[in-house]
Amino acid sequence: MKKSAAIALFVLFIMLSIDHTSAQCAMCRRNVETNKESHNNKVGTGLNKGILYLMSVPYLIGIIGVAMWMKKRKQ
Repeated sequence: MKKSAAIALFVLFIMLSIDHTSAQCAMCRRNVETNKESHNNKVGTGLNKGILYLMSVPYLIGIIGVAMWMKKRKQ
């Protein structure tokens, strides 16, 4: 089996085996639910944007690191 096919099969297996989980703490979840019930979605939107920001930072650091490594390797 080719390496790329094995990786694709592994990724597919991992994606299918992940169980639905709730990533928010109980206090954050209750705060969002309370604001949603009162039709104030600003807190939920802000919380989601914060989660996306925190999630994207490691990827950006990795992209910058790989770019610097490739530039240094070419020299």
